[in-house]
Amino acid sequence: MREAVYLWEKEEYQYPFAGEFRPNIRTYLHEDGIDRPAMLVVPGGGYAIVSPTEGEIVAKRFYEAGYQAFVLTYTTNMFRNAPVRRQALEDISRAVCCIHKNAQEWHVINDKVACCGFSAGGHLVASLAVHHREQRAEAGAWAGVSNRPDAVVLCYPVITSGEKAHRDSFTLLLGEDAGEEALAWASLENHVTTDTPPVFLWHTITDDLVPVENSIYFAQACHKAGVSCELHLFMEGPHGMSLATPQWAAGDFGADSIYTMEQQWRTLQTFVLQQPESVPEEFKAAAQAKSLPEFAAAWNKAVGEEEVQNGRKADASAAQWPELAAAWLEKVFA
Repeated sequence: MREAVYLWEKEEYQYPFAGEFRPNIRTYLHEDGIDRPAMLVVPGGGYAIVSPTEGEIVAKRFYEAGYQAFVLTYTTNMFRNAPVRRQALEDISRAVCCIHKNAQEWHVINDKVACCGFSAGGHLVASLAVHHREQRAEAGAWAGVSNRPDAVVLCYPVITSGEKAHRDSFTLLLGEDAGEEALAWASLENHVTTDTPPVFLWHTITDDLVPVENSIYFAQACHKAGVSCELHLFMEGPHGMSLATPQWAAGDFGADSIYTMEQQWRTLQTFVLQQPESVPEEFKAAAQAKSLPEFAAAWNKAVGEEEVQNGRKADASAAQWPELAAAWLEKVFA
C-alpha cells in the first residue's frame, strides 16, 4: 500500500472521533524526471465517508494520461457527531499547498495543478475554487504557498444548498442546525468570481441523488462571471458513476483503493472505546477488525456492497468524460 503524506502534524489535527486518522494524500508519480501537470483526486461520499470507488481508479487514469496524480482522504462526519464545517476545506487547501511546496521533488509543473472532485468531493473542490483566498495561510511554514487550483474538474458535484440541494451533505458538513449564513456560504453558485479557476463539469440528467441542476447552476455562474467553463450532460445514468467503465462496474477500484476507508475504521475504533452504545449493530464486526483489509471486508458486508456492485453498469457515453476533461485541460494549460 502506498505511503501516506500527512497534511497535519498530530498536535495540529483536532477533529473529534478521528482516532489515529489524519488527512493525507497518496501519490501516483512518474519517476522519469519529466515535469508534468498534477491532478489531485477528491472522492465523494456525502461528507460521511471518502469513497474508494472514486480514488485510486481515477488517479491511475490521470496518471496514464501523463499527470502526476494524488488522492486526498479528507475529514468526514460518519455518524453525525461533529459537523465537518471548515476542516475538510482546510484539508484540501493544505493538500494543494503540499503539492506546490513539493513541486520540484515530485516533478510537478507549478502552474498546472488541477483538482478533480466527485459528488461531495466535488463540493469540496468547488469550495476551494471559490473560497481559496480566505483559506490562504498568512503566517508560518505555509505562508506564501499557493492553495489555488489552476483548474477544477467537477463530477456530478454537490453545489447548491437551495431547492435542488443534496440535503444530507449539508447536514454532515454544517450540522442539523446550520443557519442561513452558513448555508449561503456553502451554496457555491453564489460565490463564483473572476478569480475562480477554469471549471469542467459533467453530470447525468437522470442523477437521482444530486440533481443535475447543481452542475447547471455552477456553469451558469461561471458564464456570468466570465470564468472559462465546459459542461457535459449525459442522457442517463445514476449518481456515483466514477469512471463508468467495465472495470468500475466490476468493482475493481484498484489494488490499494481501500486506503480511503482508514478514517471509517479509526472512527469506529474510537467509538468502541468512547461510546460503545453509539456503534450500530451492523457495524460491530467491522469495529473489531484488526487490519484495514479485514475492516473493509466487514464494512462492505454490512453496507451490502455486493448488492450495490450488482447494480453497477458501465456506460460507454459517460465513460468518455476523462478524455473530454483531458482535452479541455490541455487547452486550459496551453
